[in-house]
Amino acid sequence: MSFMSKTAAFLGRNALGNLVSESIAIDLGSAATIVYVHGRGIVVDEPSLVARNTMTGEVVAIGLEAQHMYGREPRDVTVIAPLLDGVVADFERTKEMLAYFVRKARGGNSYFSRRALMSVLFGVTQVERRALLNAAEHARIGRVAMIEEGLAAAFGAGVRVDDTHASAVVDIGSGTTNVAIVANGAIVHGRAERIGSWHINAAIIDHVRRHRGLVIGAHSAERLKLELASAILPADLAEEITIKGRDVFSGGPGAIEITAGEIFPVAQHVVHKIVESVGTTLTELPPEVAGDIYERGIILTGGGAQFGGLDDYLREYTKLPVRVPDEPRYAIVRGLAHMFDEPLWLRRVLRSERQGLLHVDTDYFD
Repeated sequence: MSFMSKTAAFLGRNALGNLVSESIAIDLGSAATIVYVHGRGIVVDEPSLVARNTMTGEVVAIGLEAQHMYGREPRDVTVIAPLLDGVVADFERTKEMLAYFVRKARGGNSYFSRRALMSVLFGVTQVERRALLNAAEHARIGRVAMIEEGLAAAFGAGVRVDDTHASAVVDIGSGTTNVAIVANGAIVHGRAERIGSWHINAAIIDHVRRHRGLVIGAHSAERLKLELASAILPADLAEEITIKGRDVFSGGPGAIEITAGEIFPVAQHVVHKIVESVGTTLTELPPEVAGDIYERGIILTGGGAQFGGLDDYLREYTKLPVRVPDEPRYAIVRGLAHMFDEPLWLRRVLRSERQGLLHVDTDYFD
């Protein structure tokens, strides 16, 4: 008799239900971690940040609390992003961060999660997959299956597992851009580039420092991106805002006025690289698949899909229709969650992906 069966017999089914939480879906991204609990919806949506004491190594804050410290950390504290470009960069901090988010998602008295689906970047190595699985095991999740981000985003955007025609999904995250061509519930062609919306922020920081003599932080760069930057020519090039930081020459506090016209080419340089990778992927498709994409166009998902004018730029570059689903940030976790309602679809996807579970057990589908 398994441990869970013995526990059920000892505690009774109702007590076991309090000990073990329901199925969860996890989109563990470089910028944010989103957790969905079956029957409750999205219960965690927080930055993938960890604040730790540099002297002791102790974690002092995670998620939103760490974000509030970012850029204004106490003397002995540093804030890090343990995932870089969609993969684990700091294994120990990733374990602690995921465990924290999963505990927060469970709520109540539950101690274990029965099963989880987790998204994974297209083309990650087995070593990188194992790091994520180990982090999930540390978070006390019983069974874990991994589905590639592009496939999950497609399902979250309305593509059906049994759709025999191909669909093109472009998921733009903070540090990565995933291009997935999906048909028959599987990825028939894909590409993952380590470039995303965060690289626009990095380009803005570099431009302001080199050409305007002001060092600005991540929050200020994000503000410039959201308020002034655009993938297409802004309607008002003269629109400007004041941005503050540290003067490069004096070393003291400083401020400058910066316009939309100045920021536009900085952001567009990064956008062009992102869209260029999409165009390259489309040139590699078999004729029948290319015909499907010509008819259906492109589905644009991820947090980067909300960047101003990006859908118009992609539409102009590819000469294809571009559709942005509702709440594109949640496309991946929505697609993972949908699998819990369609167990036959989940079996089919895992079989076609030749996925392994943390504990190989058909009870995953019960």
